[in-house]
Amino acid sequence: MTPDEIGQRLLALLAPVEATASVSGGQRHARATVDVPATGWRDAVRAARDDAELRCDFFDWLSAVDELAEGFDVVAHLWSTRHRHGVLLRTRVPREAPVVASVVDLFPGAAWHERETHEMFGVAFDGHGELRPLLLPPEFEGHPLRKEFVLASRVAKPWPGAKEPGESEAGGGRRPMRPPGVPAPGEWGTTPTPAGAAGAGEGPRGGTPARPARERPARPAPAARPPRPLPGERPTGPPRQEPAAQPGPEEESG
Repeated sequence: MTPDEIGQRLLALLAPVEATASVSGGQRHARATVDVPATGWRDAVRAARDDAELRCDFFDWLSAVDELAEGFDVVAHLWSTRHRHGVLLRTRVPREAPVVASVVDLFPGAAWHERETHEMFGVAFDGHGELRPLLLPPEFEGHPLRKEFVLASRVAKPWPGAKEPGESEAGGGRRPMRPPGVPAPGEWGTTPTPAGAAGAGEGPRGGTPARPARERPARPAPAARPPRPLPGERPTGPPRQEPAAQPGPEEESG
């Protein structure tokens, strides 16, 4: 089946649910993409799995996309090991209440993916039952893959150059932002605060003292250096001082 045929077949199975079909990618990477409402999410996954013509029996992956004010797109990719074709299923949940039904009972392999999506985007999966932390420590606050989440690396060390639209070419034109729970630049511990990171100099708790510079002997001026000998020529310079002969045991006793 072609991607268009896969999409139309899934629309027929989901009727009268209002869904739309399109094709993502191109050439041999083309995939049928079907957008369904959140209420029809489980039905779409089940139909793609159980239909004899589609037979998408392999759960590939699930994740989300932050669309800011429009909410979050939850995307899953299913694959048919028999027919060698795939389908992308996509649904959108509102930002103020990002909840969608879990598909763990249909594909047990989705448990890990739903936990990661919940942790990184804050999307809840109704019926999962075990949305505990997967990659982050339990005390971590926030969802790192949301677009409003401020990277702590920009607080610790500002990026040079224009990194965002509207910034100048000479340097960062954005006001430094500090996410909740991130210490101020002068409170990072014993590491010196880099200059320019929302305040120059070391923090009030002090920094690691720099190593004292080692004194190097002064190099002689070029005119005072002896000329280098040519190949086969004995070096010239002041006569070598021979060490004074030490008296032997017999001389000392006599």
